[in-house]
Amino acid sequence: MKSPDKFYLRTENQEGRCTVYLNGELDLETASQMRAAMSTLVELTDRDLVLNLRDLRYIDSTGIGILVSVVKARHAKSAPFLVEAIPPNIRKLFDMTGISPFLSGSAPSSY
Repeated sequence: MKSPDKFYLRTENQEGRCTVYLNGELDLETASQMRAAMSTLVELTDRDLVLNLRDLRYIDSTGIGILVSVVKARHAKSAPFLVEAIPPNIRKLFDMTGISPFLSGSAPSSY
């Protein structure tokens, strides 16, 4: 049975910046919620898009795929995207998969 608080996100808009706070576990089961939220936020090119992962406990390959999709979409629109407050266990996974350089807001130009 799915726990109602397994994953949730909260969006905070400030001048020039939209921060999305992720909480819980981002995996295959919760990916549709993340995709739905990010599909509209990716289009907000008039502000920085920031993911705050401080309270994210787990991410699987589906969640990483969503992040890569957001990176590519924002890059195509020349719009800033960065990830902040990455927990050590998730940072290690990002490093192992090679996506860490693309999450800083000044990503390498080749995808």
